[in-house]
Amino acid sequence: MEDFLPISGEEMRARGWQYCDFVVVSGDAYVDHPSFGPAIISRLLESEGYRVGFLSQPDFTTPESFKEFGRPRYAFLIGAGNVDSMVAHYSVAKIRRKEDEYTPGGKAGKRPDRAATVYARLARQAYPEVPIVLGGLEASLRRFAHYDYWSDSVMPSVLEDSGADLLTFGMGEHQTGEIAKRLAAGEKISGMTDIPGTCYLTDSFGLPAGYVECAGFAKVSSDKVAYAKACRIQMDQQDPLIGKPVVQKQRGRYLVQNPPSRPLYRPELDRVYALPFTRRWHPSYDALGGVPGLAEVEFSIAQNRGCFGGCNFCAITLHQGRRVTSRSADSILEEGKKITRSPHFKGYIHDVGGPTADFRLPSCRQQMTKGVCPDRKCLAPTPCPNLLVDHTEYVSILRRLRALPGVKKVFIRSGIRYDYLMLDKDETFFKELVEHHISGQLKVAPEHCAPATLAAMGKPRIEVFNRFVKRFYELTKQAGKKQYLVPYLMSSHPGCTLKDAVILAEYLADHHMKPEQVQDFYPTPGTVSTCMFYTGLDPYTLKPVYVAKSAEEKAMQRALLQYYEPRNRDKVRRALELAGRRDLMGKLLGAPQHEGRGHAAPPARQKQAMGRQKTQRREEKQGRWQQGAGAARRKSR
Repeated sequence: MEDFLPISGEEMRARGWQYCDFVVVSGDAYVDHPSFGPAIISRLLESEGYRVGFLSQPDFTTPESFKEFGRPRYAFLIGAGNVDSMVAHYSVAKIRRKEDEYTPGGKAGKRPDRAATVYARLARQAYPEVPIVLGGLEASLRRFAHYDYWSDSVMPSVLEDSGADLLTFGMGEHQTGEIAKRLAAGEKISGMTDIPGTCYLTDSFGLPAGYVECAGFAKVSSDKVAYAKACRIQMDQQDPLIGKPVVQKQRGRYLVQNPPSRPLYRPELDRVYALPFTRRWHPSYDALGGVPGLAEVEFSIAQNRGCFGGCNFCAITLHQGRRVTSRSADSILEEGKKITRSPHFKGYIHDVGGPTADFRLPSCRQQMTKGVCPDRKCLAPTPCPNLLVDHTEYVSILRRLRALPGVKKVFIRSGIRYDYLMLDKDETFFKELVEHHISGQLKVAPEHCAPATLAAMGKPRIEVFNRFVKRFYELTKQAGKKQYLVPYLMSSHPGCTLKDAVILAEYLADHHMKPEQVQDFYPTPGTVSTCMFYTGLDPYTLKPVYVAKSAEEKAMQRALLQYYEPRNRDKVRRALELAGRRDLMGKLLGAPQHEGRGHAAPPARQKQAMGRQKTQRREEKQGRWQQGAGAARRKSR
């Protein structure tokens, strides 16, 4: 047990401790792996000499559960877990999920709805005088007044709702280290108003210099134009170099978001991933069947952070930011060696990636001195001419990992930005991706094909995807392999009309694509797309955006993506009638049922069908981790 941090008072006392300096509270089970944020924060504090207790999934019906370690010497550090607790609990249809993959045995119900708020209130009841710091994804994305899909209302900042003292947003290493150092030096948490990457509450006399203000909670709750304008202001100030403090009045006090913390430099990132993670769940979970969520990441390596892709439905912009940082090759290789020493390792490294697998550099040189551009995206609708495109270092890292003793295969499961890949005039990475790093299927995310919908998503035009598909199958044929593309597609995204959904269905039929898994748009806190969903406005232009909200239309849009399924025939027929596209009845409803579902077809369509069964067998043999990837992606939205 000593390899893990203590998870109970008994384990704490077994170490000879009488108290903990910090108690880290998480809505997830305790998994000591660097893919779990609370594990990183805990190990980082431990490395600085602090005594850390890990309180995982405490009983949320009583404050007594927060007394497990006694009174923390410095603070409670509270997070809801790896995903927003409402996303963990409910599908996009607001149906309660039956399982929770971050709980021992996958058992649902071990964390409360709005866990960050509930935990903070219970900690306050347990020890009213102990500072409380919120962190993690749920707190980060709910730091401003925000639209809450599950209550269909605007909620105030989670910092005000929870009664916590301070909120850290983004990747929290710098902020947490600074807070810990100042608390240990005797400083009161109420005076910590100058730490980048944090939010605090104050009255009008405590506002910082040089701030920008967005409409307050009362205004954005009743005025959708004000909400959209506030969203634009918040998004524009998320660069650590040029971002200004953002002020938003809540129900009583003012929320102040300090500028984001700067990303960790490469040596700092290396240090984080060199911490003594066991890469396992706590042994107390063995009898319960372990923690299912670990299977997706146990043999994966996170090589970067941040994403300049800028998809509007993605929360990374508000959480990790658009500035990409990456680990050194030696650090990644050392983690690969650790993986090979695991008794459970079967020879397959499942991923070497991050938010976008092949990003290792800032998007451009200007970004390092002038910050990211607030008024344009790096890749969409067309690539910025200043974009740096280089896969050289990534290719070298993958080659070194492939050469490690005991490694049979190194896969890339994180998203590949095919538009970025197609900009690289050197096809070395593309060729080696096809040759070495695909387990039969490569998942890519065109999301849609209709121009208006892609524009609302912040995605490139479909012609880029078409060129990628063509070249992928050319390289696959040259490599003598039978591999396929599995496209991710989304229905009912803001901007997508029923006619746009029909355009996508026709595109799928024309390209012989039969997706087995599609995703309804999920309006999670902290994204531009969620702002569009709530307001019906593009926050950057204030122009109206069509939003499908009725259950009937959302069902029709989803059915059109799987037009070939007999169960969807009535919905597809109704959609075609309403869209004035009865001319497609024969193509969509009369189309024969082909094999090879879910794949973008190669030029030789028969080749795909012939190789399907063999590919499935290879998939099963080389790793079942992909079965969990779709669930992780659904929740991330």
